[in-house]
Amino acid sequence: IMAASLVRRDKKSTAAHLKADLNWTDNSSGVRQLQELLDSVLNPEKPAADTEALDWCKCLIAGGEGFEEFCKTVRSYDNATLCGLVWTANFVAYRCRTCGISPCMSLCAECFNNGDHTGHDFNMFRSQAGGACDCGDSNVMRETGFCNRHRLRTGENVPSVPRDLLLMSEMVLPRFIICIIQYLRDGYTEPDTSTERDLQKVLQQLEPQISFLEELTKMGGAMRTVLTKILTNQQIFKDLSVGQEENVYAKNNYEKYLSALKNSGLVSVEEKAQSGAAEPTRGAEAGAGAGALGLLVVILLPIVFLKEDQDGGQSVGQRKRVKLSSTAKDPSIMDSLKHKCFLEELLFWTIKYEFPQKMVTFLLNMLPDQDYKITFTKTFVQHYAFIMKTLMKSQESDTMSNRIVHISVQLFSNEELARHVTEECQLLDIMVTVLLYMMESCLIKSELQDEENSRHVVVNCSEPLLKNNTYWPLVSDFINILSHQSVAKKFLEDHSLLMLWMSFVSFFQGMNLNKRELSEHVEFESQTYYAAFAAELEACAQPMWGLLTHCKVKETQEYTKTVVRYCLETLQIWFDAIGFVDEPAPNQVTFHLPLHRYYAMFLSKAVKCQGLDLDSLLPHQEMLMKIMVHPLQIQASLSEIHSNMWVRNGLQIKGQAMTYVQSHFCNSMIDPDIFLLQVCASRLDPDYFISSVFERFKVVDLLTMASVHQNAVLDGEQERPMLEGALTFLVILSSLRIHLGMADDEILRAEMVSQLCMNDRTHSSLLDLIPENPNPKSGIVPGSCSFEEMLSAVADFKAPVFEPGGSMQQGMYTPKEEVWEKEFDPIMVVLRTVYRRDVQSAMDRYSAFLKQSGMHTTGNPWPPYKERTPLHPCYKGLDRLLHCKTLHIVIFTLLYKIWLDHSNMSEHVLCMVLYLIELGLDNQVQEDKEDEEPCIEEHCHDSWFPGTNLLSNLHHVINYVRVRVPETAPEVKREKDPPPSTSAEASNFGQNVREAQVFSLVAERRRKFQEIINRSSTEASQVVRPKSSSTRWVPPGTPPQLVTEILEIRESMLSLLIKLHQKLSAKQNSLSATWLEDMETNSHAHGDGITAIERILTKAATRSRQSKRSIQEICGKVSPPVAPKKNSPTDKKTMDKDERRQRARERQQKLLAEFASRQKSFMETAMDVESPDAEAAMDLGASEVMESEVLYDCVICGQSGPSTEDRPTGLVVLLQASSVLGHRCKSDETKKLPTTDDEHIYPADTCGAAHDVRLALMQRFFKDSSCLQSVSIGWEGGVYVQTCGHTLHIDCHKSYMVSLRNDQMLQGFSVDKGEFTCPLCRQFANSVLPCRPGRSTEVVSWHMPTNKKTAVLVKEVEDLQEQLGLFPILLSHFATFPFQTESNLSKEMESVIKDIKNTTQRKYMDYGKNPGSPDNDFLFMYSVARTNLELELVHRGGNLCSGGASAAGSEYFPYALYVYLPGISCFNQYLTLILMRMYCMFFNPSYCLDDERPEVPMLFRDCPSLLIIFVLTMPQPLRKEHFICLVRMLYNLQYTQALASLSAKFSPEERQAWSTSGALKKNAFDAEKSYDALLSHVIGELSKVKTVYDVNTEVPSMLSSSVWSPHSIEYSLQQFCLPYLRLSCLLQHHLYGDKLSGCPVEEFSGLAGCLGLLAPALQPSNPIYSASCLDWTVNAFDLMTQWCSEVTGLSDTQAKKSITLLVQDPRWASPHLLHLPDHYNIIFQYYHKKACTACKKVPKDPALCLVCGTFVCLKGLCCKQQGICECVLHSQHCGAATGIFLLINASVIIIIRGHRFCLWGSVYLDAHGEEDRDLRRGKPLFLCVERYRVLQQQWVSHTFDHINKRWGPHYNGL
Repeated sequence: IMAASLVRRDKKSTAAHLKADLNWTDNSSGVRQLQELLDSVLNPEKPAADTEALDWCKCLIAGGEGFEEFCKTVRSYDNATLCGLVWTANFVAYRCRTCGISPCMSLCAECFNNGDHTGHDFNMFRSQAGGACDCGDSNVMRETGFCNRHRLRTGENVPSVPRDLLLMSEMVLPRFIICIIQYLRDGYTEPDTSTERDLQKVLQQLEPQISFLEELTKMGGAMRTVLTKILTNQQIFKDLSVGQEENVYAKNNYEKYLSALKNSGLVSVEEKAQSGAAEPTRGAEAGAGAGALGLLVVILLPIVFLKEDQDGGQSVGQRKRVKLSSTAKDPSIMDSLKHKCFLEELLFWTIKYEFPQKMVTFLLNMLPDQDYKITFTKTFVQHYAFIMKTLMKSQESDTMSNRIVHISVQLFSNEELARHVTEECQLLDIMVTVLLYMMESCLIKSELQDEENSRHVVVNCSEPLLKNNTYWPLVSDFINILSHQSVAKKFLEDHSLLMLWMSFVSFFQGMNLNKRELSEHVEFESQTYYAAFAAELEACAQPMWGLLTHCKVKETQEYTKTVVRYCLETLQIWFDAIGFVDEPAPNQVTFHLPLHRYYAMFLSKAVKCQGLDLDSLLPHQEMLMKIMVHPLQIQASLSEIHSNMWVRNGLQIKGQAMTYVQSHFCNSMIDPDIFLLQVCASRLDPDYFISSVFERFKVVDLLTMASVHQNAVLDGEQERPMLEGALTFLVILSSLRIHLGMADDEILRAEMVSQLCMNDRTHSSLLDLIPENPNPKSGIVPGSCSFEEMLSAVADFKAPVFEPGGSMQQGMYTPKEEVWEKEFDPIMVVLRTVYRRDVQSAMDRYSAFLKQSGMHTTGNPWPPYKERTPLHPCYKGLDRLLHCKTLHIVIFTLLYKIWLDHSNMSEHVLCMVLYLIELGLDNQVQEDKEDEEPCIEEHCHDSWFPGTNLLSNLHHVINYVRVRVPETAPEVKREKDPPPSTSAEASNFGQNVREAQVFSLVAERRRKFQEIINRSSTEASQVVRPKSSSTRWVPPGTPPQLVTEILEIRESMLSLLIKLHQKLSAKQNSLSATWLEDMETNSHAHGDGITAIERILTKAATRSRQSKRSIQEICGKVSPPVAPKKNSPTDKKTMDKDERRQRARERQQKLLAEFASRQKSFMETAMDVESPDAEAAMDLGASEVMESEVLYDCVICGQSGPSTEDRPTGLVVLLQASSVLGHRCKSDETKKLPTTDDEHIYPADTCGAAHDVRLALMQRFFKDSSCLQSVSIGWEGGVYVQTCGHTLHIDCHKSYMVSLRNDQMLQGFSVDKGEFTCPLCRQFANSVLPCRPGRSTEVVSWHMPTNKKTAVLVKEVEDLQEQLGLFPILLSHFATFPFQTESNLSKEMESVIKDIKNTTQRKYMDYGKNPGSPDNDFLFMYSVARTNLELELVHRGGNLCSGGASAAGSEYFPYALYVYLPGISCFNQYLTLILMRMYCMFFNPSYCLDDERPEVPMLFRDCPSLLIIFVLTMPQPLRKEHFICLVRMLYNLQYTQALASLSAKFSPEERQAWSTSGALKKNAFDAEKSYDALLSHVIGELSKVKTVYDVNTEVPSMLSSSVWSPHSIEYSLQQFCLPYLRLSCLLQHHLYGDKLSGCPVEEFSGLAGCLGLLAPALQPSNPIYSASCLDWTVNAFDLMTQWCSEVTGLSDTQAKKSITLLVQDPRWASPHLLHLPDHYNIIFQYYHKKACTACKKVPKDPALCLVCGTFVCLKGLCCKQQGICECVLHSQHCGAATGIFLLINASVIIIIRGHRFCLWGSVYLDAHGEEDRDLRRGKPLFLCVERYRVLQQQWVSHTFDHINKRWGPHYNGL
């Protein structure tokens, strides 16, 4: 009853009343009342969506005051010292490696910006999974990096919380939380019955409640403490959780909860029962306490190694049982969960509901509370297995993975915490167990080696678990905790764990097996290799690197020994499981051998850092032989893949070969493999090793002295690449020192040099390409050189540059000269190249360097030989490889074969052979010191060489060799009785060995070692396969019989080298007997094969007296070498493949060069925007004056001829709408991009806006038709015309367009819109302007100079006008168009005019009252001329003096205009009326037509517009004298306007003064040319009416502060008239081809002279007065009075408003893009969170217009209008379909041009001159002024279409 009455009362007062009750000492009644109230309010049976309960809670917690005030109060007691801000995916955060202790450290933007990180290695990043700010947490980051707020530990001196403040919270919140839990229990249904949607629904309803909890956590430390108490108190949980007996609803929920718990263990209940029954011995064997791992081992081991049949006796499974340590392990890993507090159950439901974002955020927001942190971490670990089990079942595993890691990274990055849970909760055991459990679900039987009987299982890479990387959260947590030393030590000390881990790693050993397709191409190319490489890297290699970082010092020797021991044990198990004996199965390869690699890397560390003896860690010889096989198989397969032997397996096999050596993988894959092979080679018999290599590479058959051989396993074209592969591999093996003695610094340097030699690199790509381990690039490893220092030591920085073509370079690093000279190491380059072409690239760059520095100028240089770091003593055995007979026999054979030009030998083979010889000479084996002279016969047990030392074998002569050859071989034809065997061939072996040929030698060696291997093997009997050479030699069905032949050789290696020297240098006696003495030793470092041979001979001579003697002897003999018998006629025909390729390449180069030079010369004439020569090419008028008819070349059909009526020729043009002119401002100062809320950009002061206002004002008061001829439009949306200057027949063009339309391969432009590329220069275009049929005879008369008086000319001009007015038909005659008949030409004219109109939008054309009227059209058309002239002026730098040439194309424009403008006037006969009206007004001021509104007064009209109108409407061609006459008359008007405008700027007193002073001069003879007289007259006339000057007093005069002096007045008048003069001059230049004057002293006088306004007599040295250019034909004062009276005659209202038209200023600054800040971060921080003005949301992809600063949503559906997205819309409004946008989140600029767009690049570069697209690297970016200038220049010159190549359609979606 009580509760009910409480519920009805006002919430606030109730809360206050209850709070008072609870504060009494005896508060039982208050408690009872509150509980009853809560029972009724927080009743979980009410729907969750009902917010009433929430409102009650807020009021109760606040205890009667408002909730907001309560929050404030609680915040004031916040004692937190950590930031702890939690963010979700896509949040922008920072990471500073300099301050971070853990690599996962991150900071929110606020803490980052308030801390001091100058000069640190930091970056900004977009969070993938979410995270939290670590500021203030000294476990994760150094305190120096804390921000001001957290550095001061403000939280520590907060007063303690008053008891009653949070009293209500402590009472109410437990009930609130259990209420949420009840909802969660109730809403949950098992996944199989429910859908995703049901769970989502429950969560949506709970949204407000969870958000409320989140709000509470944000109140600070005081409230978090209360929450922690409630969440972790076990008693409260007990009381509330079980549910009251009488409440059925609660009871049901509780049962649901229990059933949900039931299956939360890793192994379900039924499985547990079975395994218990199956293993009755478990308890006895392992001790009851060993539950968890004991059980696991029982489950897992039978899987890892499949048992044999029961009768197989002792099966592998049982034999390899892991003995568990007897310490009791917590069995709870496997069992169902039990919950003891709210926190545990909340986490449980969070997992069940697959980590809803709100819950995750709430749980993380609590972390700053230390008690909570510890409890929560333990809870998380307790649920760990359950989390992973849920993850594996989840549909949305990606999202869930991110959220899991979001939590775990906060917990496990803290070493203290990680150690705590490792010790208390068995975290490591849990992780490894769960990993095993996870992988167990996708195991399959391994098919490696022995498919039928293999007992090994591997992961199946096509399972979703691997394909989708579902395991990564788990692996990433594991790597994270292993990064803490204390945890890693525990792991390495726990042997049972290590053994489990090894069995986990063995799941990956041999996965993704490739089988070579031999018959047909594989049907389906599987892409599983991605998953396989990712899995090995993430699940095996990264934990390995983590462990290795803790094995760096002597004290950790034991750990390494343990790991190595377990590696070997597991490897042995693996060999047994796959049934491996000694030969790998053919045609199979797996790139995944993680066990081998663990073993290799721990060996390397042991020797390098821990001072362990290598031999103590190595197994017996037999095991080494086995270990060697699979890594060697991979090396041979790499060669096979590159030799195209695996083509039938598809592209993916190449992908694997590339990934294996790629920079992120190489240090975990190929490097350990090669190191392991080096270890094996240093400990095994070198002859055995070498013969294994040649056998693996399948080239044994090739190594015969005979010129013909058969190869059972390789095709002819595969032999050479395989031989090259084998030799290269041997060179790498014997010369690579990465793990054999190089210091970390040396490794870093070598890696860096090899990458830079392949190509110049940007800083970021270099960071990316250099393997991370053993050198982590983040932070500076103590005692090692930093990345930056090393980089500056080996490379020079090339700043980013631009080609005029517009392609942009980034800042690059290029190797220093001395690096090329001393450090270029081709072997390292070969090892590190993913693409074979990179090796070629490095060699090309090397030879370019040699040519440039003059070290080697002829021919192609060979790869240089580089001295090596000395071997670490442990690996000295590796040198024996170079000193074994097998290798020497191979070398001898190959030298011989190359000398005789046998097939399949190449320069590369010789190069590698020489490299091996040289390595052998440089790395002597110590024992053979006494072995200088030839050794004695006795201990020569092999028929070839006496000993093993290369130095002594070099000069050993071999006389006879037996070979087995096919009967058809040329060798057989010789005489049959060779001299008897010499000692060199005496031999005690059987018949097989008597052929002293390598093949038998290999077989011999193999047989010898077969015995060693088989001794220990029990199944020897079944395995030994006969290995005699004969069985391999004769594959069944080969016709020719083999016969044994004996060849006479009589050569030593030295003599062969000298003969090869002769062969290479093509001289008989290239080496004289004394050459050794004459040699300077240093010239050997760089050069070709000749140099290499000389270098070797010199080394041999200096190291051995015997060799020196032999060399001199051989050189002394120098007999011309016997022309070696050509093996077979076929070989003559087949010119060496290399040579053919070389010639083809040279031909291609030649063609390309020729093409490039053609293109270049063409580019220079046509394209170059900057070159002044362009002008000459374009001046059609000037160049062709004297010809009778203009001829045009058609670039399609190639014919040359005139343009005719029937077959007109046209000019290729690009029409585009442009608003560049409209964006000009008055001031030269660029507008700044706003980056704070206080800054704004006002568009009102732009040229476009000013002209719009002006026209609108005119149209209010004056007659429309008159307004439309007083101004120009086209400042915004004007049509700009460009041409590349090429012409084509219009019919040719039409057929060209048809062919383009049929060509489907078109990208980037739309043929349907008339777009095409010029067939010759490929410049973009969209129309063709017909050329007027030219009778150039008339042209001559245009230019005739004249001495007629101005008055006469005026009269002539007037007559011309009359003609025009009276005989409209004549017009067409003058325009040389017989329009009466519809000719092809006139049709084309109409279509072009249509094109021009379609180029821009309607709104930019219709300014008149009635759209589409002739007035309107004429205005539009003549404005096109104006636009082009104005733009050309802008391109020339705003005046005609700066000498910049115009952009290509605008030159042609006016020429083209003549073509069509007369045409228009013909179509519109109506125009003549208007024109009549205008001319009468101008030349005959009294003439005026009556109309309801007055005409526009002359002083308001725009003179340049009038000039263009006159020129275009006069009969064509216009004589130059008439043109000049027009210019003069209009100058008079312009000057009068200048005076009027100026007078309006004076103060009334100044006006008075000038008026009187000027009046005195009125009667002087030159009054008409003196500005003061004229000025005074204007002032007088305009003062007649008060309105004129009164209105203007309101306008604050710009220059009112300064006093006007004659000088300043003159300057002002000149500035006013300059724009008109420039335009006239330019027009004259185009009409009559006059050269533009280069600039004399001053622009004004130069232009006036050029236009003939100034008599040439006036020396430009005197200052020119603008008035002296006037030329009046009637009395000046009368005319001015007439003009002024038009203004003064206006009615008052009109005058008041329109008078601003008088004060115009025709000057505009050149157009600019906005001024950008230097630091990109300023833009980013302000705009990336800014809300869009239109939709008020923060856009996903915000963008900025760089022309006007408007902020828009890119691709935002929110701002779409009529299906057009905002950027496209804005580009139409702001730039007439050209838009330049900066994408805030990507730092790049996109250009929108019409229906296409392109990515332009970025104007912000980092410190290394690189772009950072999408801000992936997050480094600080700075404005690159040059790039921005280029962007602006392309905008102003309208060259985006020509310079940027990659355009695509945007479909209005941007």
